[in-house]
Amino acid sequence: MQVPLALQFKDVTATPDIEERIRSKVDRLERHCDHLISCRVLVEQPHKHASSGSPYRVRIEASIPPGHDIVVVKDPQDNDLSDSLVTVINAAFTAAERQVKELVERQRHEVKVHQVPRAVVVRVDREEGFGFLETAEGRQIYFHRNAFLDGGFDDLEVGTEVRFAEEMGDDGPQATTVHVVSSPDVH
Repeated sequence: MQVPLALQFKDVTATPDIEERIRSKVDRLERHCDHLISCRVLVEQPHKHASSGSPYRVRIEASIPPGHDIVVVKDPQDNDLSDSLVTVINAAFTAAERQVKELVERQRHEVKVHQVPRAVVVRVDREEGFGFLETAEGRQIYFHRNAFLDGGFDDLEVGTEVRFAEEMGDDGPQATTVHVVSSPDVH
């Protein structure tokens, strides 16, 4: 971090164990985001209820460039009155870690990879150089011989399984890139 951890306790005794737990949780945040600018943690006991437990509030603020602030607050009403301070700290840092991971993924433009669509050849017109695929959902998709970058069009048979990329053409969906996955006689 560019700015040292700001750790504050209000109406709570700061024990070495609690401070070490918080520091290790902040270190874990830094492992998920190596460009964390600062982190401020406030641990407080806003109301002392001798007969019904001791609720705690934990507030975490983390700054991540460019201009992103993550704020997590675990208030007494979020917790069971009998939750220990360690439990509330863990819950707050779990939420902060999730937010940091999501932000870092967005910054890296990480997108879940979707499975490449597959279909089966249902019609081939070799003379005209086109055909149709049918997806598992029953959609029919046009393809032209030029969509086969590996030259597999001439060997196509009805029942051949393919994977493909799709775009909208003038007359409906069409496959722009088609690759043979398996022939109908290969299982």
